[in-house]
Amino acid sequence: MDLDVFVTAHRAEWERLDHLLRRGRRLSGAEADELVALYQRTATHLSLIQSSAPDPMLTTRLTQLVARARATVTGARRATWRDAARFLTAGFPAAVYRSRRWWIPTALLSVLLAAVIGWWIGAHPEVQSAIAAPDELRRMTRPGGEYETYYSSHPAASFAAQVWTNNAQAAAMCLVLGAFLCLPVIWILFVNVLNLGVGIGLMSSAGRLDTFLGLVLPHGLLELTAVFVAAGTGLRLGWTLIDPGPYSRRTAMAQQGRAALGMAVGLALVLFVSGLIEGFVTPSGLPTWARIAIGIAAELIFLAYVYILGGRAARAGENGDVEAADRSAELPIAA
Repeated sequence: MDLDVFVTAHRAEWERLDHLLRRGRRLSGAEADELVALYQRTATHLSLIQSSAPDPMLTTRLTQLVARARATVTGARRATWRDAARFLTAGFPAAVYRSRRWWIPTALLSVLLAAVIGWWIGAHPEVQSAIAAPDELRRMTRPGGEYETYYSSHPAASFAAQVWTNNAQAAAMCLVLGAFLCLPVIWILFVNVLNLGVGIGLMSSAGRLDTFLGLVLPHGLLELTAVFVAAGTGLRLGWTLIDPGPYSRRTAMAQQGRAALGMAVGLALVLFVSGLIEGFVTPSGLPTWARIAIGIAAELIFLAYVYILGGRAARAGENGDVEAADRSAELPIAA
């Protein structure tokens, strides 16, 4: 190909495309159609030059011109309030609803394991002595001891912020580390269950299990549910790596990974609410029944949110992934 002849033949088209791009949004319908046609032709010209007569300066010029044209033609989609509303009313609850077959068994097994650990510690004094010295155990479990003062040892606002940060990090780790064949998620979940079981065992051995539950249940119902959802989703992500189903492993992991990242944001909001309850309600002077009632109400509201809004969105095809226009194209799947 004679490069000089080629440039002479098409220079006017490139200059016209550059002129239209400089005008930005001030284009008529006919000019917009012309811009698209020139963009397609210029992209073809660039391909021909690269394959037949590569010239560094001309290639750079046309590459920049094609990139500008592509950005103008395709546009850059910006997040809007509509996206946030869709996420909160459909995407997030639908993702939680769809993963219920993972997080509900996770929750049931975790609670059962915590109860077994608590019974084992409470029924065996030798296990308690292995945890801490008798004097230290008394300081922890006595009225006004460390288990009770833990929730009022710091100003409510800073304590709520600290709790939210720690729990959000744990949930995010469950979601992200699920890709490593589920093992890190199981360990994080076990540590949380072990801590709960130790508290149940030590306080029950001191005859103060009712006090312990009165302190844990107001915030713990919603907090543990969020952790179980994160753990179940992380396990699901890890299992997708093992069994991607009808999709390719890359496509399946991309879909589940995007949904998991979205759930990290949603669960951070849920844990923010539980953090507020733990910071302001748990250490408050309200009667125990009132504090527990607030925790139960928060839990029921979240479950209704998941099963009503999430179930409706899931049946409509929502899966918590980003919109189709924001996803890369996928190969068709054989039935």
